Amino acid sequence: MQILLAEDDDGVAAALVEVLYDHGHVVRRVRHGRDVLTYHRSADLLLLDLGLPDADGLDVLRTLRAVSDMSVVILTARGDERSVVRGLRLGADDYLVKPVRLAELLARIDTVTRRSAAKDTSAVRTVRVGDVEVDLDARRVRVGGAEVELTAKEFAVLAVLAGRAGTAVSRQQLLDEVWGDAFHAVSRSLDVHLTQLRAKLGRPALLTTIRGFGYRFGD
Repeated sequence: MQILLAEDDDGVAAALVEVLYDHGHVVRRVRHGRDVLTYHRSADLLLLDLGLPDADGLDVLRTLRAVSDMSVVILTARGDERSVVRGLRLGADDYLVKPVRLAELLARIDTVTRRSAAKDTSAVRTVRVGDVEVDLDARRVRVGGAEVELTAKEFAVLAVLAGRAGTAVSRQQLLDEVWGDAFHAVSRSLDVHLTQLRAKLGRPALLTTIRGFGYRFGD
């Protein structure tokens, strides 16, 4: 993958670049938030530190989401719940707290790679429930004929559920397919994305919570 790394700490950046290169990724390292907005079009995935010298990373993410749905993984020393929730609500696909476990980071990136490859090779599929239409290939969602904008991770969650419309999907399965590792995934990340999905779709009955198990899309 083409990875854009926004990290102002030279030591951390050097270690990440070396590991990512060793695993076949092409990395462009930048130090400032303004550089993210300059170079994001040439990358598949952004690794974003929140403590950048010229801007708060959350402000950079907010601006980026207005022009791009590229995958974003936040890497930061901020581990408080408020920052995690804000990052996810602003459109981050994942949130990892430093010091990061490199094996876990690589696994998350590999999951994005596999999902992109599957999207390229899959047949065109469209799921319709009532006036909600989910185009799994084009990654488009329409409600009542109007297109609804979702973040990459919100769509990934919806795609797992819509691909099994009418069938109960366990919470663990959702975490595993969307985040790549149900054991390590931050469980509240799923809760935040489901809350955002329900709000954006505006169809409360469309996503049903099955207590003690998981969720179902449609009847």
